[in-house]
Amino acid sequence: MALYTVADYRTNVGAKTVPFIPYDDNGGSLVAVAGDDFALLASDTRLSTGFSIYTREQSKLFRLSDTTVLGCAGCWCDALTLARILEARMQMYLHEHQRPMSTPAVAQMLSTLLYYKRFFPYYVANLLAGLDEEGKGCVYSYDPVGSYERVHYKASGSAGALLLPFLDNQIGYNNMENVTPEPVGIPKAMQILKDAFISAAERDIYTGDSIFINIITKDGIQEEKFALRRD
Repeated sequence: MALYTVADYRTNVGAKTVPFIPYDDNGGSLVAVAGDDFALLASDTRLSTGFSIYTREQSKLFRLSDTTVLGCAGCWCDALTLARILEARMQMYLHEHQRPMSTPAVAQMLSTLLYYKRFFPYYVANLLAGLDEEGKGCVYSYDPVGSYERVHYKASGSAGALLLPFLDNQIGYNNMENVTPEPVGIPKAMQILKDAFISAAERDIYTGDSIFINIITKDGIQEEKFALRRD
């Protein structure tokens, strides 16, 4: 009677190993625009995995304060966990210092939280938008391990590669000749956001249904919803 080792058994019988994959990409796209005295942050409302749609009415925006909004797209459970931790840290800061945390401070804290989890990172695309201490609009973009920068506009998520070139052209005036760059106001920024998402929804199955837009000004945060095509 022959004796088989574990290696022989795996070779002969064909034993299979089940990989541990804790992440799931639930789709979604984000767009943020900063102006002289405002910031806009928008997300679509489709939450899906593969070819299955979980819901068509899920906003991916988290209001952290009266001047700061976080947008998360990707693994939804990681997005909820990250937003919950940020809200808890901001509450601790409020009770200790008797004033809300500013948007640049929140941006730095988010970077620290992401870097702390760099060996098992949050599978989330993050955009942070709000007003700084001078009342000017600001947008911060992140990579998964916490590196971040302040920008005037940014797109991220499943359709980020489709949205960003449009923003480069319409807001950044890239590759445009004989055009004088002008500051972008709220009406123009809103129209650009809507046009960008309408285009992305035609080409990305993980972006669609509706978009939620948060308009951040010194008077507070206003919400607007815009329906995309129904398919």
